[in-house]
Amino acid sequence: MKKSDFYYHLPESLIAQKPLSERSASRLLHLDKKSGAVKDGQFSDFIDMLQPDDLLVLNDTKVIPARLFGHKTSGGKIEILIERIENDYQALAHIKASKAPKADSSLTLGNGVVCRVMGRENDLFRLAFETESTLLELLARIGHIPLPPYIDRADDADDLDRYQTLFAKQAGAVAAPTAGLHFDQAALDKLDSKGVEKAFVTLHVGSGTFQPVRVEDLSQHLMHKEYFQVSQQTVDAVKQTRLRGGRVVAIGTTAVRALESASIGGELQAGFGDTDLFITPGYRFKSVDAMLTNFHLPESTLLMLISAFAGYDAVMNAYQHAIAQRYRFFSYGDAMVII
Repeated sequence: MKKSDFYYHLPESLIAQKPLSERSASRLLHLDKKSGAVKDGQFSDFIDMLQPDDLLVLNDTKVIPARLFGHKTSGGKIEILIERIENDYQALAHIKASKAPKADSSLTLGNGVVCRVMGRENDLFRLAFETESTLLELLARIGHIPLPPYIDRADDADDLDRYQTLFAKQAGAVAAPTAGLHFDQAALDKLDSKGVEKAFVTLHVGSGTFQPVRVEDLSQHLMHKEYFQVSQQTVDAVKQTRLRGGRVVAIGTTAVRALESASIGGELQAGFGDTDLFITPGYRFKSVDAMLTNFHLPESTLLMLISAFAGYDAVMNAYQHAIAQRYRFFSYGDAMVII
């Protein structure tokens, strides 16, 4: 398939700029994987669709305040977006500036902390931060939540809470696993009372998730890498779910990528590392039976993934329905469940 096969026109007014007042107040579009039929509902309906034998797999990655502002020694303004923390004092990052900084140059951040440009790795810069505190501690003090490029405003205090899932634990993402944002404590408690088990994977969502596919021929696309980890405990939970006839329900495309990356050998195995798995129509899923996901950008790798899961025609028709019914799109938007 071609990149242009996944284009759709989205009115700008449907891009959610702010979260709703309540996490679980979102609408829910139910897409039946077999028939392609769609049904409008509310997120609360999702809990009712689950059975005690089912297993929810959630991504416990935690968004770090990865955006920093400062200036070069020349005085020129810079914006840094941490892509990956390598150790307590070094990171790979994107730098936005009028002119790219050179190796061995110094950058001064808002609080006077200096970071040194050690070199480049393709589009990323390797930075060393000259600070007594760890990089995570520094980001907690002066970093900003890295809202996606389609949210046309600066981050505010609400984003510290709302652009983070309630079950976030492992720090390292620069974008939220947005399907998980719909769960409030009441929804999690209802799952527990219903007897629906939960298991966790980690996939640190990178800024590459927002990068456009630049080639028309999808076989030529170079997928960005993201760190993932799947524990033996989660592997065992998936196997037990299969044995009792339950469904493995992935919460978000990031949970799908983690599970499928750990299933490359044919069956799910515990493991960790970088994944550049690119899922397009024709892919045979090994570990996922159902999925909760938000609505994704036109021509994006995430739209391609859900088209592989539910069928290209069914997904594109569902998106047209969502646009006609004025669903809210992208990170702070509404959800779709594919069962």
